[in-house]
Amino acid sequence: MLIISLLVPILLLAQDNGANISSDLISGTFRYPVNRELSHFSDAPIATAFLLSNDTVYNASGDLRSDDPDFNTKSPVWLCASRVLLNNVLTVGFDRYVLDADYARIGPNTWEHNIKTGWEWDSDRFGMNFFAHPYSGSAYFNAARSNGYSLYESMPFAFGGSLMYEYFGENTLPSYNDLINTTTTGILIGEISYRLSSDFLDDRTTGSERFFRELFAAIINPQRAFSRLLRGRFTRVTSNEIYQKEPLDMTFGVGGHLVNTGRKPGTGTFDEMLTLQLDYGNPYEHTSRKAYDYFTLRADLTNGLGRKIIDNIVASAFWFGGNVHSSSTEMLIGGFQHYDFWDNNTFELAAIGFGPGLVSRFALSQTSAFHLVFHLALVPLGANSTRLGPDSAQFRDYNYGGGAESKIEGGFDIGGWVNLAIRSNFYWIHTYVGTAGDNYIGVVRPRVVFSLFNNLSIGVEHLIYYSDRFATGFPSTTDVRTEQKIFLQYIIPKFASE
Repeated sequence: MLIISLLVPILLLAQDNGANISSDLISGTFRYPVNRELSHFSDAPIATAFLLSNDTVYNASGDLRSDDPDFNTKSPVWLCASRVLLNNVLTVGFDRYVLDADYARIGPNTWEHNIKTGWEWDSDRFGMNFFAHPYSGSAYFNAARSNGYSLYESMPFAFGGSLMYEYFGENTLPSYNDLINTTTTGILIGEISYRLSSDFLDDRTTGSERFFRELFAAIINPQRAFSRLLRGRFTRVTSNEIYQKEPLDMTFGVGGHLVNTGRKPGTGTFDEMLTLQLDYGNPYEHTSRKAYDYFTLRADLTNGLGRKIIDNIVASAFWFGGNVHSSSTEMLIGGFQHYDFWDNNTFELAAIGFGPGLVSRFALSQTSAFHLVFHLALVPLGANSTRLGPDSAQFRDYNYGGGAESKIEGGFDIGGWVNLAIRSNFYWIHTYVGTAGDNYIGVVRPRVVFSLFNNLSIGVEHLIYYSDRFATGFPSTTDVRTEQKIFLQYIIPKFASE
């Protein structure tokens, strides 16, 4: 699989007309010598594969490496803490009086019981533990981040908000998995949503443009919108840019996928599919690197089995490292954080990962390049469905565990018209809580994409999901399923530079 991954391609090209190579470096795009537009073929959580010249510009995206502190002053700590408290109060109120949930019937007796009894690994369903709780953590994080605090200064608020909810927000015992998920992945989702909302916001604008910028930023980051409303930022007009921004490529895909019962095509159902791909920052830019100045996020939505609307979310964020440059090679090497969420008919799998990574581009000609991304990460906490497979029940149908993961993505862009690609994800999860044993899960996704015109392209993808389960005291099981996808995709390149 490593050899195959190294020999087959992935392309993410943003196209611009009417600019020279140096100015295109600023927005993270490349203009071909011929006078035509080419689409951006992105569909994978991989580095945006900018075809740059051999001359590299230092800090091409600009000198605003942090939000301007004169216009983004810090609120008092007590105010940020009160936002965290308010978030929990509203959550509990919604659960209790709208959902009429039993777990939200709380009071002094449940609080005392939780404090005295201690912690557990809970039995909530998969999506609740590995998607809903991290999303709540992002709100705690942004209670501080959107009020003038840095990435690192905002982290304790994610932890504190989670700890408060575990003890006082439910009548069930506080759980280890919730505290870890809400804090760790909440920070990642929180910082990603903060950076994305910054790309939409522009306090220099007015009128309808300002309205829609504020609207989309609010959808991405509701906590930040609430803070801007209370602090009068919705109507504030500045003469200069005041938020750190990096080039952002947004790819939207729509199509369908054939979900087979096993390996044989045509044995299952045909479902609709929506795909969102975000590539933030230029991994090949010469600059002093900071955490989260480069990340990728990809999500697939389907009308699948039961509650399985979110088929997968895969995100990787740069934390530290630097660039290596030569005449035809560009690399970003460093430490990355990963969030992987898979919820389909073959398996449920989630992984929090930390480890080294390489994002590289090798220019072959003015219109062709080879791209390789390799990640290897430790997984301190993960989960995967039991040997009986996933379902859509309310109770836990998965084991808690940890281990390791790797991601290998690579490919060739051939002349800007055709792209052959492969993306591979591999996981080893050793069970901590549940049926003892080891699980090996893989997702291999070869694909081909053809440019149509402007930023529109069409593609097909073949997916192979497999999982090998070696449970102590039970026979080993192997499950393999394939899918075929066909899709149209459209890219909005260099959004923050428009």
